[in-house]
Amino acid sequence: MATQKQDKGTITKVSGPVVHADNKGSVNDLVAVGKEGLMGEIIELRGSTAVIQVYEDTQGLMPGEIVMNTRLPLSVELGPGLLGMVYDGTQRPLDRIKEEAGLYIPRGVKTNALDRDKKWTFTPTKKKGAKVKEGDIIGEVQENSLLTHRIMVPPGINGTLTEIKKGDHKITDIIAKVGSKQLTMLTTWPVRKARSYSKRLPVTRPLLSGQRVLDFLFPVTKGGVAAIPGPFGAGKTVTQQQFAKWCDAEIIVYIGCGERGNEMTEVLEEFPHLKDPKTGKPLMERTILIANTSNMPVAAREASIYTGITIAEYFRDQGYDVALMADSTSRWAEAMREISARLEEMPGEEGYPAYLSKKLAEFYERAGSVTTLGQDEGSVTVIGAVSPPGGDFSEPVTQNTLRIARCFWALDSKLADKRHFPSINWLQSYSLYHDATSEWYNKNASKEWVLLRKRTESLMQKEAELQEIVQLVGLDALPKDQQLLLFVAKMVREDFLQQNAFHEEDTYCPLVKQAIMIKSIFLVYDKALEVVEDLNLEGLRSDKDLAVIAGLKYEKNNSFNEKKAKEIEDKITKAIKKHQEVSA
Repeated sequence: MATQKQDKGTITKVSGPVVHADNKGSVNDLVAVGKEGLMGEIIELRGSTAVIQVYEDTQGLMPGEIVMNTRLPLSVELGPGLLGMVYDGTQRPLDRIKEEAGLYIPRGVKTNALDRDKKWTFTPTKKKGAKVKEGDIIGEVQENSLLTHRIMVPPGINGTLTEIKKGDHKITDIIAKVGSKQLTMLTTWPVRKARSYSKRLPVTRPLLSGQRVLDFLFPVTKGGVAAIPGPFGAGKTVTQQQFAKWCDAEIIVYIGCGERGNEMTEVLEEFPHLKDPKTGKPLMERTILIANTSNMPVAAREASIYTGITIAEYFRDQGYDVALMADSTSRWAEAMREISARLEEMPGEEGYPAYLSKKLAEFYERAGSVTTLGQDEGSVTVIGAVSPPGGDFSEPVTQNTLRIARCFWALDSKLADKRHFPSINWLQSYSLYHDATSEWYNKNASKEWVLLRKRTESLMQKEAELQEIVQLVGLDALPKDQQLLLFVAKMVREDFLQQNAFHEEDTYCPLVKQAIMIKSIFLVYDKALEVVEDLNLEGLRSDKDLAVIAGLKYEKNNSFNEKKAKEIEDKITKAIKKHQEVSA
């Protein structure tokens, strides 16, 4: 009874999602607030007063109502059944809530994140008598046609496997014993604590997306961090969705943090119908969606980010490569700003809390490529969208993100207005993973990959400088070699960097195709530059043989090989020769 009194308190003040109660708990304790048991978390202690962040709508909550302390931190359930699920920010399954309560989430609703009734076929990979430690894989469950779920020894358990049971089990059934400790397929983990690993590894493997501007110019690695800042309508969500659809990660965790409901609806409608490019199976079978839209309680946005990264780390610890899309961290920061204001904390720049940079760093630092406790290799790659007001990249969330992220994909509203997608500005964007991935690209894509990328960057920079001159004096006033450079740069922009997400072949571009496309463009440049003074540039621009380059993006991806490259080279040589002769 003494413990119950200590865990029970009453509300003394309500300020939006922030509630004060005379509850003697600890920071990060999970509490049930009011008659309906609204989910909340203690975020500050002021003497005997607990300041609680409530993850549900507090309308109608009054002083005097009961607050119960669970003495547990905010945690997520981990085990078979995660894949294909759609959760809210605190890992409540939206599909199950819809079945039980209808279209709207009732306040205080409580339901398990994972199905307790479904049985899974457990196949042991360790034998009775084996020595095991935390993180070791003791068995497997075939979760769906795409993924094998690996069952690990929970944290803090080490010893000899005294019992292990093969067969069909619920996630709460005892499947093994280590000494006298009983193991099930269900574990929990506090979301604000990073999961342990054995060793952090250097990031050298690129996370391929089939998007030419990303793979070729601004790659991100498996275990890396990329930021996508851009104004409204520039294509942040679409770029992240394309990345989620086509990247070569084995698991996708997509967090819709404070985004508009119609954008999350697109994801929810599209993903179940998309096919995995490697297997042809539904993409949803390797995806977990966390939907926390802008009309949901603001405090839950903060929880959704941590819920997503914890689930991603769980699959990383099984030895998988995971890609996490956070759309968008600006909405998360806005939630922090609102909570901070209600706590009457001293505001930092633009009203954001002074600890904004610390919170962002804590989140992004949970990305990485690691050797797991079970001695496998796994990775978590984080792609974070930022929504700076008015496209101002100097605002605090963008600037603090840039200090952490090593890959910066700057979206440009001017490119979006011209219908150039992905609207990533090649002059403002950068990747600091070039050196780490150069060896991999030269070995697996093309021996000339790094050289071609450097030439492309230089070409586009020179084009930007020449465009300023053209606006003053006109194109015809430039020397022929500079006119040729502008012509080739236009080919790079329109025929290579621009990509059609709705075209069957152009939505995804393999590395072999990317290499042949960019080599073909530079072949035009090199051959034309040799005879530029005798060349009819006007005729070259409208030549039908050169039009083949513009159509390469729409040709079958599996048709690109050495024979195809030779055919293109012959057409380019023929076109250059023809217009040289005409000019002569």
